[in-house]
Amino acid sequence: MSVQYRCQNQKRREAVRQHPSLNGIDYLEVLDQVIPPGGTILRQRTLLVYFLKPVPASFNRDNVQVTGGVRVSDVQVEWAFPATALLLPPVTPAEQAFFNSYLGGSASRVLIVRTNSSGDFSTYRLFLRTSATDNAIPNNFDLQLSQVDFSFKVECPSEFDCKSTPVCPPEKLPEPAIDYLAKDYSSFRRLMLDRLSAIVPDWQERNPADLGIVLVEALAYAADHLSYYQDAVATEAYLGTARQRVSVRRHARLLDYLMHDGCNARVWVVLEVNATADGAILKGPTPPKSGILLTKVNQTRAILPPAQLSAALRKGAQVFETMHNLTLYEAHNQIHFYTWEDEECCLPKNATRATLQDDSSNRLRLRAGDVLLFEELRSPATGLEEDANPAHRHAVRLIKVKPEAKLIDDDLRQPSTLPLLDPLNNQAYVEIEWHPDDALPFPLCLSKVINGQVVEDITVVRGNVVLADYGQTIAGEALQPSVVPLGRYRPQLQRAWVTQKVHYDHKKALIEAARATVNQDPRAALAAVSLDAEGTPWNVQRDLLASDRFASEFVVETSEDGRASLRFGDGILGKRPVSGLIATYRIGNGTEGNVGAEAIAHIVTDEIFGITKVRNPLSAVGGINPESLEQVRLYAPQAFRTQQRAVTEEDYAAIAQRHPQVQKAAATLRWTGSWHTMFITVDRRGGLETNADDFKQEIRRFIEPFRLAGQDVEIDTPRFVPLDIAFTVCVAPGYFRSQVKQALLETFSTMEIPDGRRGFFHPDNWTFHQPLYLSQMVAAAMQVPGVRWVDTDNQPPKNNRFQRWGEPANGELEAGKIDCDRLEILRLDNDPNAPENGKLEFYMDGGL
Repeated sequence: MSVQYRCQNQKRREAVRQHPSLNGIDYLEVLDQVIPPGGTILRQRTLLVYFLKPVPASFNRDNVQVTGGVRVSDVQVEWAFPATALLLPPVTPAEQAFFNSYLGGSASRVLIVRTNSSGDFSTYRLFLRTSATDNAIPNNFDLQLSQVDFSFKVECPSEFDCKSTPVCPPEKLPEPAIDYLAKDYSSFRRLMLDRLSAIVPDWQERNPADLGIVLVEALAYAADHLSYYQDAVATEAYLGTARQRVSVRRHARLLDYLMHDGCNARVWVVLEVNATADGAILKGPTPPKSGILLTKVNQTRAILPPAQLSAALRKGAQVFETMHNLTLYEAHNQIHFYTWEDEECCLPKNATRATLQDDSSNRLRLRAGDVLLFEELRSPATGLEEDANPAHRHAVRLIKVKPEAKLIDDDLRQPSTLPLLDPLNNQAYVEIEWHPDDALPFPLCLSKVINGQVVEDITVVRGNVVLADYGQTIAGEALQPSVVPLGRYRPQLQRAWVTQKVHYDHKKALIEAARATVNQDPRAALAAVSLDAEGTPWNVQRDLLASDRFASEFVVETSEDGRASLRFGDGILGKRPVSGLIATYRIGNGTEGNVGAEAIAHIVTDEIFGITKVRNPLSAVGGINPESLEQVRLYAPQAFRTQQRAVTEEDYAAIAQRHPQVQKAAATLRWTGSWHTMFITVDRRGGLETNADDFKQEIRRFIEPFRLAGQDVEIDTPRFVPLDIAFTVCVAPGYFRSQVKQALLETFSTMEIPDGRRGFFHPDNWTFHQPLYLSQMVAAAMQVPGVRWVDTDNQPPKNNRFQRWGEPANGELEAGKIDCDRLEILRLDNDPNAPENGKLEFYMDGGL
């Protein structure tokens, strides 16, 4: 193995080789794996020193010296001979033959050196000298090439290169003094000018027209932009510092928080038609549309031709579009309640049934799923239309109609052949029932005697009701660029403020309450954007995390200024986009769509000519502006703390209480013979029946996403504890005992009192494990006008009671408290037909 000359000066070796008299060392080779005869004892002890020219014949061991080493530092030369003048001995004949064969034609330039040791792993140096007593360089030898560094272990296994690092590395220059705090144009400009002053001190020009100044300022301008870009990227990396809406949205999604971009408004619109439009179909969202509605402009006509749409928009008209088909009937313009000849008729609060007057010449065509709107047409106090209360308007979804119209096809209807008739006057009528969640929030007066005159139709019913939502459709917009590049494709829609809407399923809406149809969750809203690629639809999604590589789906990301960008898949999460995509979308979003009542007045169509009036008796609702960045920063870090699983009894109870119809719940884990079953005892709001099958199924469906696998769930009813209570009440002078007693029974009833208060024993006032204190009842009784004091003493002959019904007294009156267990609810209906549900008595003394 050769060790090459290490000064990295190859030119000197060539120059010495060409010199007529100078000689020098070319390289040195240590024999290791290839050893001369004599066995392994000679490994790494034979050095072959190659010269540039033939070796002087007089060279011997006195002309060679080896220095260096760490553990082995005294390496001696046993013998040294030119390869062409080996002496026998000390060289054996076998060694002589080996060297002649190994060196071949190079023998004249080789000096063979045998050492007494193989040294260690450090670096040694072999140098030539005049004699054993004179270390001067031999005559005619080059000063630089008279020595060489080598290692005895050069052929030992090693993972590193045998070539050593140069001993003359380049000088490390000091770094220039640069201000790394420079971040803007002026500081970058000053930094470069200061640096130029240091390296080019003769350049003193500072004229803006100078080429040097121009270059400095151009570089400072570019550096300013790059610095801002770096800061912007670092700023968007964290939820707390991000300024871009898209960045905040993605950070929140990582925390399982769904940031919303607002939601459009929905409104119930009533149309009135004449005989020309009777049976006409108002188209919904499926093209061709005929249901574009506008707020009031300077037009008296209800119908506007499509050619006038642009002019109306320039005047500030807001656009609503119908969400489903509606068949229009003249008989549904204004429907009268049938009061059965009652001159003082009223629909009470929480009513869910009514009777409508039918007309044999123009029959009603109502069906379950229709929406009707109740409207107070006249004031119950004065009978005048001008004094009608505009707040007394309410939309309901019908769930039962008798007799019900028959469907001829999907839209056209035929009235029932057997109408219901009042046997007294042969008047046709229709019985309707609406969804319990649409129960009347206030009483509605139907007819009344005012100043001796019977005033009818104080409240009427409006049919031809259609659901519309805010937003204008923009169709046929080609995405730009139309050709998809190889990199990321992020086209922007041309119009800002894309509509965000909750998906509407008309078939599902037909069985939902009317109030549920207009109440929207903005976090469930998606951008109203659809794409088409030569007949292949692309659907919008909230994100592409669940999209496979074949899914034609995309995401709409909205910035703070309302601009919408489209993000497509990468071929793994979502399909890559194709060229030539055509967008159809809607614009209009947020609270600007929450128009007031009677704001909508026009319909844009050239298909239906018999529409005489368009109006919205109720205000549009549900329009919400996009969620602010500050709100997301506040709520997103807490989103993951929301419990999304049910394992323990407390978990199941807490999850069940999230349902809007559940006031409180208690869970009990029981062994049912083969497995554990979680029994959830539900206290339903309003005292409604918990045993109803549809309610139990609803609660099971609600809990299913949270339920622990392998654990059954059963919905149980509370254990109601009926009470038996009797007090003696002293009536104050000047009050009638009967009136005071009536007021007491009303105060301690289970009803909602007309003045807005709840009765003391209203079901929503009591829940699981809630005790009743005697002091509570006494305090409530003392609030009734005419009550002087309440006697609760049960000493004979008094019959005052404060205990559970059907059980002997257990010291409750003395303790002033009736307790109940964790699954028990106190109950006192005071219904004489069902005394087992609780009984309340008052013994009245004094008064009149």
